Amino acid sequence: MDEKIAEYFAAVITTAAGIFENCAYEQDCTPERATLQLHGEYGSCKILITELFSDKLRKYRYYVLQGNRVEAGFDNAPDPRAIRMKYGKIGKEHAGENIPHLHLEDKTEMVLTEEMMFSDFVDWLQKNRL
Repeated sequence: MDEKIAEYFAAVITTAAGIFENCAYEQDCTPERATLQLHGEYGSCKILITELFSDKLRKYRYYVLQGNRVEAGFDNAPDPRAIRMKYGKIGKEHAGENIPHLHLEDKTEMVLTEEMMFSDFVDWLQKNRL
């Protein structure tokens, strides 16, 4: 695993362990990709985190759940609704493009966002006191 990715994962794990209760994580690293999956509890909410580095691309998912309900879900996946929101349609030039966005109201609402790092998510979580 690239040294910078290893340092980033270590910082995420350390920060999460200091903020979340019952924090646990798994790492999976190959020469092609590095993945960190982490979960914990923040107040009455479950927190699910995925960080993936592959082919010089970074993907992430930061989810806050109340029971099985998605209160907030940040990710940068190639979600068709996010692509349409950003470009008006899905054409060949944008198909499969990762678009940073936020799911709200059990994924019935969506808002485009800037790309986030784990520290941005922690700031958002602390400001919103879910």
